Amino acid sequence: MTLPVDGPNTDGAFRSAAGIPTLQVGSTTARLVATGAQTEGRYGLFRWDMSAASGGASPHYHRSISESFYVLDGRIALYDGIDWRDGTAGDFLYLPPGGVHAFRNDSGAPASMLILFAPGPPREAYFQELAERIASGHKGSDEERAAFLARHDQYEV
Repeated sequence: MTLPVDGPNTDGAFRSAAGIPTLQVGSTTARLVATGAQTEGRYGLFRWDMSAASGGASPHYHRSISESFYVLDGRIALYDGIDWRDGTAGDFLYLPPGGVHAFRNDSGAPASMLILFAPGPPREAYFQELAERIASGHKGSDEERAAFLARHDQYEV
């Protein structure tokens, strides 16, 4: 079937659950549902499954991407730049570029959320490097940590 250039296309991409790459980031399982490379840089979507012992991310911002959090299960503390809020299933938080945010699981129970960022830079590189640093116990100097974060458009406040 030939479709017109300016009409609909058949470029959809199905991925079975078994085909979604998984990263272990400390005690969190990250499922890379859609990477920036797969969406032509439009967005990235990760599922973040936090164990009862999971920490989270300290307050930070990104200069070039927005980030959104959608709680699937459990209770996740979400920081919107002003207040910490208890996010439960169905709650959503959006941060534009430059928006300070953070999250943590201090509920004592497992929790899951979707993290959407747009546009879709290769954010998985940040999480892969973070996973390696956590697994190896590598802390590095303050300067090294700041360079690592800046390389991935992440700035702590």
